[in-house]
Amino acid sequence: MARRRERPTGDAFRSLPVAVDAMGGDHAPGAVVDGARQVASAGGIGVLLVGPDGGMGDTGGLPVLHASEVIGMEDDPGQAVRRKKDSSLVRAAEAVRDGRALAMVSAGNTGAAMAAALLRMGRLPGVIRPAIATPIPNPGTGRPPTVLLDAGANAECSAAMLVQFAQMGAAFARQRYAVDRPRVALLSIGEEKSKGTPLTKDVHRMLDAGVLGGEATFVGNVEGRDFLHGAADVVVTDGFTGNVALKTLEGSLKFLVGSLMEVLGRPTLSDAAAVLLSELAPLATELDPEGTGGAMLLGVDGVCVISHGSSSPRAIVNAITVAHDLAVAGLADAVADAVSGALTGADEPSSAPSEPPAVDA
Repeated sequence: MARRRERPTGDAFRSLPVAVDAMGGDHAPGAVVDGARQVASAGGIGVLLVGPDGGMGDTGGLPVLHASEVIGMEDDPGQAVRRKKDSSLVRAAEAVRDGRALAMVSAGNTGAAMAAALLRMGRLPGVIRPAIATPIPNPGTGRPPTVLLDAGANAECSAAMLVQFAQMGAAFARQRYAVDRPRVALLSIGEEKSKGTPLTKDVHRMLDAGVLGGEATFVGNVEGRDFLHGAADVVVTDGFTGNVALKTLEGSLKFLVGSLMEVLGRPTLSDAAAVLLSELAPLATELDPEGTGGAMLLGVDGVCVISHGSSSPRAIVNAITVAHDLAVAGLADAVADAVSGALTGADEPSSAPSEPPAVDA
């Protein structure tokens, strides 16, 4: 059974900075450092930049944790974390482990970020495997985003893992979006409980039996078409299916927005386009992924926010803010409480850390 590490508590913990992998992402280090400086200049949140001292441009006097290596997007996640021990990603995770930072943020290699957090920060007690929780907007509904997990950490899952994802996702929805009693759904190929794979049916039966307790409500199956409509606060699936669903949704929205902008940009529609753009502006804001702060790795002993590889300074600002706020709010404790006592027999994890994730989201 994994054991939690001792870290600062109270005011000592809240005063710790967020460790930011300055070298992760398509626009690093420039966009990452820019976002970090904006957060620091606003006050209230400390930032620890992790990267090569003198190799990150103008850091604005922010504290720096030197790291001489960089894990690239093309690197194998597990091998890179083990071989590049002085990389900015690994050092950021170690800063959380060692009590030098209260959370970590990276826009770099997703698989490596998961592996670094898992192997350095460790799993929470009782957690079989960590999962990636990604917010999916519900535009026009007035509801907070739906939490989709697993969005890519575990390609193959057991029924007990999916039940844990439901518990962890509900805890995250309560902490992140203040949803008192999250509605948890299972992603399947039909709303009926008889639909789906044997795994899906087993998980449906377990969730329907009340394993979520009084902290969440299981609302049954949902389909892929139910995203963006607020059908549930948490949607649970395996990492392979979740990643495919997420990428399909992202690609569809990108195509739709691009096609719409092309049509509205035609000279013959100039007057109508101006009216339409003003009406669509609020919708575009809700759908903008840069406002979410990134995905959250749930199940590790600490807070790890994984931002999109193309993150702008604005996205980094939001990621750092979310990481700080959830760490201070006690997200790791809430997730640990949600899964405590839920495992028995063969589903109990070993004392050794899980292998790095098989799916690079």
